[in-house]
Amino acid sequence: MRTQRTFDPAGVIFGVVLPIAAAVLTVVSVHVWRSRLPDEIATHWSGTEPDGFMNPSTSAWTLAIVIVLVGGGCSAIAALAHALLIMRRTMLMIGSTVVGLITVLHLAIIGKQLDVQSVTQVEIPGWALGVGTLVGFCVGLLGASLLRDYRERVDADSPPPASLPRASEPLAPDEELPIIEPLGAGRVAVAVLFTILAAAAGLTCWLAESWWPVAIFLPLGVLPVSLMRYELVVDLEGIHVRSLGMAAFDYSLVEVTGASVREVEPYKDFGGWGLRVKGRGNYAVATATGPAVFVTFANGQRLTITTGRAEQIAGVLNTLSSNR
Repeated sequence: MRTQRTFDPAGVIFGVVLPIAAAVLTVVSVHVWRSRLPDEIATHWSGTEPDGFMNPSTSAWTLAIVIVLVGGGCSAIAALAHALLIMRRTMLMIGSTVVGLITVLHLAIIGKQLDVQSVTQVEIPGWALGVGTLVGFCVGLLGASLLRDYRERVDADSPPPASLPRASEPLAPDEELPIIEPLGAGRVAVAVLFTILAAAAGLTCWLAESWWPVAIFLPLGVLPVSLMRYELVVDLEGIHVRSLGMAAFDYSLVEVTGASVREVEPYKDFGGWGLRVKGRGNYAVATATGPAVFVTFANGQRLTITTGRAEQIAGVLNTLSSNR
């Protein structure tokens, strides 16, 4: 059994410490530059004309609170070591994107108003929207890649029941390891999504007469793909489900108590399509109607994965687990 942790160190740093540091930076930056700022700064724009003004300190404290409550509230989930790993990674990327956007935009806004005589003609620094979104997303993606799965791991004390499917020995050609199976949206669907987003980004760039919308639409494209497309891998180590090249589920063979085949209708059985949670420890990657491999583990967790190779994968898992 793996040593139990309450908090993931990487999650604490990226999900808690960095948002708080960003909030502190927004307040400290105004304090340092206060003598060079007007009594009121532009904080809201209608088109290119500022139509909202606020005391610099009040604005900074307001944004600091938003960073902590909204951005930090999302990303702090990454610090919880026993929460579902893919949920922690997704929430960290979303929260970090919010933190990066607000922080960079704040610094750009006050930087643009240093030593100005009148703030009524100050234009919003549109580039900061793109840079802040992209920087925040990249920081979140880095933090997500460093998160680890600290769930309870328990070794099975007996082989899978003899009544469950078994693979041929030696393995047949279609059972040879590793078994790698794509799940979810196909390449055509992903290409269509990116084409739509690229067209929207291009139109926005043309209307804004700037490049910065591209930096916003990039994370908007990557995040949905991470929830639409997965990869199932079965090898001599165990069964793994990956998203964006990172583990969403990762179980070793010694944890497997059995694998069987069942028919699944995603919306009827799990209330939706994609990665689903139905009750405590009951997970599914339900991306199609039809056969699914249903795997149980010694810690009580269950994993359902829809795949046309469910019978083969169940047999391989049971055989390997019996031989462990």
